Amino acid sequence: MGLLSITPRLDPQMAQALKIAAELAAKTKEKHGLGDVAATDLPNQRILYNADREFWNRDAPEMAESTDITIDTANGPLALRLHRPKNATSPSPVLIYLHGGGWIVGNLDTHARIMRLLAEKSGWCVLGVDYHLAPEAKFPVPQEDCLAAAQWVITQGVQHGLDPDRIALGGDSAGGNMSMATLLALRAQGQHHRVKAALLYYGSYGLRDSASRRLWGGAEDGLSPQDLAFFRTCLMNSPEEMTDLRFDILANPLNDLPPLYILDVAMDPLADDSVALAQAVQEAGGTIEYRRVEGVLHGFLHMSGHVDAAMTALTEGAAFLRHHAQ
Repeated sequence: MGLLSITPRLDPQMAQALKIAAELAAKTKEKHGLGDVAATDLPNQRILYNADREFWNRDAPEMAESTDITIDTANGPLALRLHRPKNATSPSPVLIYLHGGGWIVGNLDTHARIMRLLAEKSGWCVLGVDYHLAPEAKFPVPQEDCLAAAQWVITQGVQHGLDPDRIALGGDSAGGNMSMATLLALRAQGQHHRVKAALLYYGSYGLRDSASRRLWGGAEDGLSPQDLAFFRTCLMNSPEEMTDLRFDILANPLNDLPPLYILDVAMDPLADDSVALAQAVQEAGGTIEYRRVEGVLHGFLHMSGHVDAAMTALTEGAAFLRHHAQ
């Protein structure tokens, strides 16, 4: 548990959302005959996570079309979902969205509302990537999947009405980490000029210890020190891989990047990762738009139907895309 209590600091809408989430979890446990579910009980954690996200994804915006696509990669078939908003142009700029979930949970359905709202509000197509999850797929398979999706947009996107020269990368939590990893991989390939922006919501970028990690994190957000260690154990083949530049984003040179929208949450153990990334990119001469959100918890983007701050964060991210569309 973190050293500080979140209770007196919670936005009233966030507090109500937490009550709803607790009720949802209780109903799901009753339905499936579950008692207390340990954080390391991954099969049942996935049941709880998927049921929770099904509720928060209600009333997602209607798209002109949402198309499921499967591509071949070195790691086997990879599922994508292309959301085309009603206000999209042709060819359309495209946001490649990489979902969060600690590399161990999440899919194209759990983040559908987030992706559809970004599509509707920006006018960009949004391509969700169903990267292979850990521990079934160890590092660097998820990272390779995300890069494969970006390369598919570059080589095949035109056939789907996408503009390969107007790409953005985006994601939340683990997806923020992999968005940066994908961007840096494209830079190494000389393809980063195609990426016009990145949306990075409360990501993890390589810090091992920080003030925010000591102050925050607990049962409410699933980001206790033990939880974070479990995520890493599931993902990594060995502790040495934590220094791999595809995971330790802050260890990379951070020059020659497109504009970045970086958002963190004040009561989040990962908050200092975003601060460090923003400072490092600025010092390297990059352009950032930095936001800190008070009164909410890690993962709050899912709750945009109940928490105004979540809708604001998505609306701002979409505006950032529109501003950097050219």
